[in-house]
Amino acid sequence: MFRLICLIIGYAIGCIQTAFIVGRLVGKIDIRSYGSGNAGTTNVTRVLGAKAGAIVFICDILKGILAYMICSIIFKSGGTFLGSGSILPGIYAGAGVILGHDFPFYLKFKGGKGIASTLGFILCINPVVAAITYVFGFAAVVITKYISVSSLVMTLVCPIVMLIFKLEKEAAIVMFLVMVLAYYQHRGNIKRLINGEENKFSIKKKS
Repeated sequence: MFRLICLIIGYAIGCIQTAFIVGRLVGKIDIRSYGSGNAGTTNVTRVLGAKAGAIVFICDILKGILAYMICSIIFKSGGTFLGSGSILPGIYAGAGVILGHDFPFYLKFKGGKGIASTLGFILCINPVVAAITYVFGFAAVVITKYISVSSLVMTLVCPIVMLIFKLEKEAAIVMFLVMVLAYYQHRGNIKRLINGEENKFSIKKKS
């Protein structure tokens, strides 16, 4: 039962679609109608500039942290900031956030890709797992200049590292499913990468 409750709480928090809100407030636009059409940090940065992108990035990270912490406290579980104990409530809450972020019901289930929120709740799982995941992601973007490659690398690395450090297998399985969803959401990016058509990251605001 706690799994379903955590998913629901996470979904509700994830539905706070920061990119859409910032797009309306800052640019008076529906961000999903501009750039790549994705309601996420990278597209907001490209369309509205670095400041707007930073706001979205920070808020989306906080969504993942908030959901993890709330459910972990409710079910008296563990994590980076909570000490020992099961990380499953937080993991399911984080997965719920991704579902809410990617498929917000009030926006006809068209949202973002959930990477920033994933980074948030990964931080809450385990500091070593988070650090390794972030290092791989940072290295990927430095080497390739593609945010999409960094996102794909991090979501792949995280469940593998969780298994290596012998965290709960069910938690690693949930993170693997999060990875599968991330790859599905990035299917357009993957196709462009294969065809050599993916845009490299830039914080230059476009007109």
